[in-house]
Amino acid sequence: MLPVIALVGRPNVGKSTLFNYLTRSREALVADFPGLTRDRQYGRLKHGDRPCLIVDTGGIADDAEGIENLARKQVQIALEEADIVFFMVDAREGLSASDKVIADTLRKLAKPVVLVTNKVDGIDAGTAMNDFYSLGLGEPIACSASHGRGIPELLERANELLPPDKEAVDDNQGGIGIAVVGRPNVGKSTLVNRLLGEERVIVFDEPGTTRDSIYIPFERNGKRFTLVDTAGMRRRSKVSETIEKFSIIKSLQAIEKSHVVIYLIDASEAITDQDAHLLGLVLEAGRALIIGLNKWDGLSVDQKANIHRQLDIKLSFLEFAEKHPISALHGSGVGKLFDVVHTLYDSAMVNMSTPMLTRILKEATDAHQPPLVGNRRIKLKYAHQGGRNPPVVIIHGTQTDALPISYKRYLTNYFRTKLHLSGTPIRLEFKSPTNPFQGQKNKLSDRQVEKRKRLIRRRKTKE
Repeated sequence: MLPVIALVGRPNVGKSTLFNYLTRSREALVADFPGLTRDRQYGRLKHGDRPCLIVDTGGIADDAEGIENLARKQVQIALEEADIVFFMVDAREGLSASDKVIADTLRKLAKPVVLVTNKVDGIDAGTAMNDFYSLGLGEPIACSASHGRGIPELLERANELLPPDKEAVDDNQGGIGIAVVGRPNVGKSTLVNRLLGEERVIVFDEPGTTRDSIYIPFERNGKRFTLVDTAGMRRRSKVSETIEKFSIIKSLQAIEKSHVVIYLIDASEAITDQDAHLLGLVLEAGRALIIGLNKWDGLSVDQKANIHRQLDIKLSFLEFAEKHPISALHGSGVGKLFDVVHTLYDSAMVNMSTPMLTRILKEATDAHQPPLVGNRRIKLKYAHQGGRNPPVVIIHGTQTDALPISYKRYLTNYFRTKLHLSGTPIRLEFKSPTNPFQGQKNKLSDRQVEKRKRLIRRRKTKE
């Protein structure tokens, strides 16, 4: 299960800036204005080797009233979810009374806390950190979230404190992991019961009936599965109950543990921006994807055409995903889901040999050569497999950092077509050889120094 790191601190200490840097995104609003973040923001750590979920929180103010008091409650929920806490302070402003109050609260949690002194760029970090030792939270780590200074040391400290990594569902344990995900009241629990052929989970005509992710192992035709019924993930502005707020992190962790995700959409309603956002999280996790269009049998011809248009417009970034019309209540189309799940699982867990991948790479570059960079053409030499679920192809070459996004997209589509992958994203990683002598100054021997001096004297004599 993915560990969770929470970013906490008083307003305007750089929590959202660090969140954007660690997740390599711009999802958290950043401005020189205290109190801009009031709700929790979730993201996936994109630095280091250990996958984690990052939670950005609103600043904790002393005089919390009204909406600021709600922001403090959001912080408390994030602390309950977290496995480790990054307590951020402002090195330029120094230690404040608010920092002391927050430190007292964190000590009572009995959870690992890393003290992060932000905004150390341009000042003496050692002097700026002296006052923060009095908080009793161990040695502070100096960093600059806006420039990335100190981030490797911060992640190294976090890696030492995080709980041991737990294995995801695999073939030897729970079989194929299937997570059923979607907004509240779209029929997830009904679909789970239909797939199982029994009333296994509670179904009620009220959004939010499922509060936690429910793991259900079962067998079908001699093959093992683990079906996960997740709680509905709605817009954060609509989340009010504390118990429901815990459901978001549980659903994200269920997605990470699965092999195939069935994202359920109520076809009788419009595809929302929230659907696109949640599907983006599934894509970011790299899981094979089935978009289930529920309540399909009750739609008119015009409504079905409208849904297809919305799929093409709002979900154009998921062209690889399988679209499957079903009716969870009446069972139409549900029986075919297991065949689709098997196909997607085989695609996600495919084994690819190095000669085959290199041959496909050569065919792709012969059909459409990489562009020129500084009068030199980018060369892509060979490829090999780098992982499964999702399939990862590592391509080695020269100047791969300069490869444009359009050409990377071309290679992705070419590999997916040639490998006959269905319903799963494929990730390409590019590597260029590094010069081991880069940045090193050539040290001359005594004989070379004397020869250089003779040449200089001879040149001066001629002049």
